[in-house]
Amino acid sequence: MSDQRHPLSHGPRGTPDSHDARAHGGTVSRWWGRFKESPFLPATVLVLIIGAAAGLFAGSYTYAMADPTPRRIPVAVVGHTAAHEERAEVFADAMSEDLRSSLELHEYPTRAAAEDALEAQKVFAVLLVPADLDRERPVLNVSGASGASVAELLTQAARAVGEETGLRVTVRDVKPLDPGDPRGLALFYVTLAAVVAGFIGAIQLSVNAKALNPPERIAFTAAYSLLGGFSITAIVDWGLGAVDFPFVHSWMILALTMFASGMVFTMFQTLIGRWAMLPTWGLMVLIGNPSSGGAVSWPLLPSPLGTIGRWLPPGASVNAQHTAVYFPGHRHVQPYLVLAGWAIVSCAVFWVWRHRHPGGRETDGP
Repeated sequence: MSDQRHPLSHGPRGTPDSHDARAHGGTVSRWWGRFKESPFLPATVLVLIIGAAAGLFAGSYTYAMADPTPRRIPVAVVGHTAAHEERAEVFADAMSEDLRSSLELHEYPTRAAAEDALEAQKVFAVLLVPADLDRERPVLNVSGASGASVAELLTQAARAVGEETGLRVTVRDVKPLDPGDPRGLALFYVTLAAVVAGFIGAIQLSVNAKALNPPERIAFTAAYSLLGGFSITAIVDWGLGAVDFPFVHSWMILALTMFASGMVFTMFQTLIGRWAMLPTWGLMVLIGNPSSGGAVSWPLLPSPLGTIGRWLPPGASVNAQHTAVYFPGHRHVQPYLVLAGWAIVSCAVFWVWRHRHPGGRETDGP
């Protein structure tokens, strides 16, 4: 009896199923190859990224600003006797409970010392305890310029707690905001404008002036930053009268902010190419702007944002601008170092790895 096998039973390689699988695999491979080389792959990736970014954008701002909760508010107390200190602590504890936070009481020997601490932004309010609590009311001096949201919360809590404890307090705003900016949001908006215009300018240079060589790209970034900073300052101050800027100082802060933002994009474009917008947007907009302290003061932000924000360009810009406008006698070097640091590091990375940047042109030989 001959050993004849069925024509189709020649093992896995000869089965119709394996043939179909190979054909299907080849079709998928060819389709993927064509798709990968087409403009549809980056377009599809962008659809997914933009859809996710929209949710992250809304989430980051909601997380930071929708329900500001105080976590640490330093308050100066001027009072000497044990009785005064005890009653002041009872008042502060009641305010802490009302605010769901912990006030930090710092005792100062004199009113002048406490007010100097307020000017230096070491404290957000000063509680003045009079010699005779039965005849005089304590006074809580808040500073709207130090943070409108903090001053508003302290004012509301002081009045409510004063009724509850019997230690009624007179609240005064000794450092109010400019009349044209009663909510204290103008500095946040001018910083947001500088940050966004800064990296949009760098994007436009990469698209419409791609042939610029590195020194030229840095120079044109500086040029639009200077012009943009001047434009923002002039419109908000001279045009709208919203904030009385120290003009040249505020102009230079905004120009440095725009330049740092533009060079951050250029740095990421050098490192990762066409997807540079992702880390730029994440760093500057998703994290940087909500944590800047411009819309919601740092003591009311979630703790990580309140710490991170000071070391990012938007937070440093708001901090520098805020001090220049309202506390010119107590300027701090830290925000300027942060802005300059981001600008210098970004320029250095771009320059060292400039051969990886998609722009530029061949230079003529000697």
